[in-house]
Amino acid sequence: MPKMKTHSSAKKRFKVTKKGRVKAKSAFTSHMMMNKPKSMKRKAKGLSVLSVEDARIVLRNFLPYSRKRRSKPYIKKSAGEK
Repeated sequence: MPKMKTHSSAKKRFKVTKKGRVKAKSAFTSHMMMNKPKSMKRKAKGLSVLSVEDARIVLRNFLPYSRKRRSKPYIKKSAGEK
């Protein structure tokens, strides 16, 4: 089976946390900042975590190798069982 390709623009725009959440920068912060209120500029600083639905879209379509594998929960066996 051929390898899947990661979208290059998605690599630059999104970061995936260790728990599998997706972080992204806020929109409307690149130009014409003098026309935007101070509060808007202040709130748009830094990265924010995307909602679960949006993160699922990003991971499934654009960053296929960043998805966390769903594994079964670890069940500890007692000493007598094999």
